[in-house]
Amino acid sequence: MFDTLSLRFRVFLFFAFVALGGVAAVCAALWLGYRQLAEPEALSAFVTSGAVAAFVIVGLVTWVWMLFDENVAKAVDRLATDMRARAHADIESDLDQKTAKYLGDLAPAAAAVTSNLTEMKNGLAQQVMRETTRVSAEKSHLQAVLSDLPTGVVIATAGHQVVFYNGRARTLLERCGAVGLDRSLAGLLGAAPIEAAYAQLLEAPREACADLRIDIPEKRLRLGVGMRLLEPLPDSDQAPAYVLTLREAPLTDMPCGTHIPVPREAVFDFQLMHARPSKDVMEHRLDELCYVIFDTETTGLMPDRGDEVCQIAATRVIGGKMVKGEILDTLVNPGRKIPLSSTNVHGITDAMVENAPDFATAGRAFHDFADGAVLLAHNAPFDMAFFYRAQAKIGARFDHPVLDTVLLSAVLYGQNAEHSLDAIADRLEVSIPEEARHTALGDALATTEVFLKMLPMLKARGIETFGDLLAETRKHGRLLEDLNTA
Repeated sequence: MFDTLSLRFRVFLFFAFVALGGVAAVCAALWLGYRQLAEPEALSAFVTSGAVAAFVIVGLVTWVWMLFDENVAKAVDRLATDMRARAHADIESDLDQKTAKYLGDLAPAAAAVTSNLTEMKNGLAQQVMRETTRVSAEKSHLQAVLSDLPTGVVIATAGHQVVFYNGRARTLLERCGAVGLDRSLAGLLGAAPIEAAYAQLLEAPREACADLRIDIPEKRLRLGVGMRLLEPLPDSDQAPAYVLTLREAPLTDMPCGTHIPVPREAVFDFQLMHARPSKDVMEHRLDELCYVIFDTETTGLMPDRGDEVCQIAATRVIGGKMVKGEILDTLVNPGRKIPLSSTNVHGITDAMVENAPDFATAGRAFHDFADGAVLLAHNAPFDMAFFYRAQAKIGARFDHPVLDTVLLSAVLYGQNAEHSLDAIADRLEVSIPEEARHTALGDALATTEVFLKMLPMLKARGIETFGDLLAETRKHGRLLEDLNTA
């Protein structure tokens, strides 16, 4: 039972027991003395003496406890958190020994350990860098070749989740919906033809391929699709992944369109082939989840009094890494004037949003971007209030799981620490360029970097799954409202 309590609370209980024991001992001694004296008129003197002694004992123990809590218990917690940050968040600055100046040689010893750890990590990093330079060059060559292909290329798992796509594939598939890693390909092209072709290839020789045509009438789009199974992963019992080649087949009743240059970009994460996702988000490991980390800029701080969103920006994190090719950044026409006081903060003017999409359109795009993801923001209740209030207008429910870096900071550093984005970024040595601060994209990128440094620190504390993390954040509910359903 006591193993689950925090160090500071256990110290408090220790001193509380000392105070109660001292008071009990004094009372017992006075009672025994009164019984031996056997003079009833002395009772008042014994009671007064007992009360004074109890008051002095409680006061003295409380004073010693406060000194011990401030200079020992808090110092140990701060020292442990700082050591964990340097062990798991790539922080290289020297350990601040002033916070543990009353702990004897513990602070210098901890500083020496963290310094040696940093040196060892740097040495290993140099070795790894040398060994991976060649692999990185080959990867760059492969990515360049795949990006420049005039044909769309998509690789998907047996569950039809995207693990790779190039720029041409993105151009074609964006007409069907939001494209992204770990998204359902069957949801974009229709489950029936993809699943039927995949089932046929499983029964065919390994070198066989399937050619199919997919018509999407509502998008006036016809695709010629080639499918081929990939070799199964070594030592894996999972069904093989597959590769699709996509080309647009012209419709006879449509004139040829103007050629649009395709982005020379390939986006992939082959680790998704190894994923075995749980249907229950509570059981997911934190580094296996997909996160959309976002921020908004608004006309003011009162969503219930008419303030509106004027910018939305978001990033996607999959497998503990930010997907650099998938970023949402859009200005929003708030449908009202932007006060000068707000413009002075985020720099967005009425002229800048004049031709921007309204919040219903931008909100739908954000909802599509965040499909199947955990939403994460700094002070999420403020940002989510705008989306919750406009769900009917947007035409979609924001029922995603939600995390907040304010609460994550409280889990790692305690409620008494400062939890502003600047303070957290400073602790984790995340730099926020001044020109990017208080822009939606700048703050979203900073929050992403902060969160990625927090992930290994949370794991080091034994917080492995989303359910574990939710249980810990709810202990700090007095800081912020919990947006997750019970």
